[in-house]
Amino acid sequence: MEIFTSLFSLLQPLVVLFVSFSVFHVMLCRFVGARKLSGDDYGHGPPTYPIIGCLISFYKNKTRLLDWYTELLAESVTNTIVVWRLGARRTIVTANPDNVEYILKTNFSNFPKGKPFTEILGDFLGYGIFNVDGELWLAQRKLASHAFSTNSLREFVVNTLQDEVENHLVPVLERSAEAAVVVDLQELFRRVASNMICKVSLGIDRCSLDPSLPVLPLDSAFDMASEICARRGAAPLFLIWKIKKWLGIGSERKLKDAVREVHAYVAEVIEDKKQKIGTGDNEISSDQQDLLSRLIVSGHEEEMIRDMMISFILAGRDTTSAAMTWLFWLLSCHPEIERELLKETSAMAPEKMLDYESLKKLKLLKACLCESMRLYPPVAWDSKHAMEDDTLPDGTPVRAGDRVTYFPYGMGRMEALWGKDRFKFKPSRWFNYNRLGGSLKEVCPYSFPVFQAGPRVCLGKEMAFIQMKYLVASILRRFEIRPVSSNRPVFVPLLTAHMAGGLKVLVHKRDVLR
Repeated sequence: MEIFTSLFSLLQPLVVLFVSFSVFHVMLCRFVGARKLSGDDYGHGPPTYPIIGCLISFYKNKTRLLDWYTELLAESVTNTIVVWRLGARRTIVTANPDNVEYILKTNFSNFPKGKPFTEILGDFLGYGIFNVDGELWLAQRKLASHAFSTNSLREFVVNTLQDEVENHLVPVLERSAEAAVVVDLQELFRRVASNMICKVSLGIDRCSLDPSLPVLPLDSAFDMASEICARRGAAPLFLIWKIKKWLGIGSERKLKDAVREVHAYVAEVIEDKKQKIGTGDNEISSDQQDLLSRLIVSGHEEEMIRDMMISFILAGRDTTSAAMTWLFWLLSCHPEIERELLKETSAMAPEKMLDYESLKKLKLLKACLCESMRLYPPVAWDSKHAMEDDTLPDGTPVRAGDRVTYFPYGMGRMEALWGKDRFKFKPSRWFNYNRLGGSLKEVCPYSFPVFQAGPRVCLGKEMAFIQMKYLVASILRRFEIRPVSSNRPVFVPLLTAHMAGGLKVLVHKRDVLR
């Protein structure tokens, strides 16, 4: 391999020259074609030039892409922009709910994830549900739907949440409060979420919540694979990561090692589960109601089972933990809202465990979670790829192969959707008449697509809310959470978003159990 690496170093100038010439030729053809399609094709978006597209503006704003896109979208009459830069596909970015509905529902079949997306994530997610389209996606969605039925949710609350929170999380927080040690709340939430999704999907216990213990190698491998795959999608020239993959060097070598570790772990879990189930009458016992057991008993191929499990672990461990982390930071900035929230959770029979029915009554808590995710969505943007030429409802032309991105982060900051106080944390906006109490508003899912919408709406949406409500209410009733730094946290969007550096907090016991 050292010989190949040395050879690549020697030939690198020629490779770069060849790649540059090829990209120059392709981009020139695309630019000419774009002008033929619509003379107004680049009218909404950053300054764009022949050949290089918006590369200059892109690099000027590379450290603030989310806010840059949001500003461009706000300036556009249609809240839609067209972005084209050297080495990347022509991209349409929209914060227009009519366009989002058209992409996710009305003309769903013309906007699959597409080969460019599945190629970027294929090494990591394989043919899992989040990385496939068509019949394969539909078949996996049907298989997974049982895990999110109403009965399954009730069992999830009783069996999984209560055990994890009451017997593991609360003791850790109590010890942290007594010792007055700083805790990374984001990392703690990730461990809790990882344990819970592994119990539901794999039927296993995962890791200790003790913050003094290091992150498990598997979690590090997940983080590494997620980050490298996300950076593939943001690479200026996609051929660079493909060449690195072919040579097995740099970040692609790290990705390969990380994926190998993830695959080996999940394969071992699958084999252990097969042995527990046995080869008898293929009946699932009462302690084997997890998704993995059902897939094995149904006779599905091991590779498909493995990829499905990886997708569920990735989604379950990162999304809810990020949303709860941002909520606790926002509450620390708005103590008056925290006090109202504490009143609501205290009214839910403080001497008893929270149950499924009581969680449904926590309206203010749901509003706070929605408001947190509006400002800091667990998935900042999501892209599809057009199969055929099309036109969005706002008149934006789409060509076959275009990347079409809807942008929850930007949508949460559009004045047209949320008013002049759109940057403010204001849970009351989720109630009718903008007053706390009363009934919650029915918000259009295409204006607030943090769980997607349409046929691909997130199966775990209700489970996610139950999990977050239980955790937040359980903590608030017992503890005060106070960040140790007054600095504003940094929002980092990768495959799923997180808070840069975590959220370091001190935990204080409340005077009485509420």
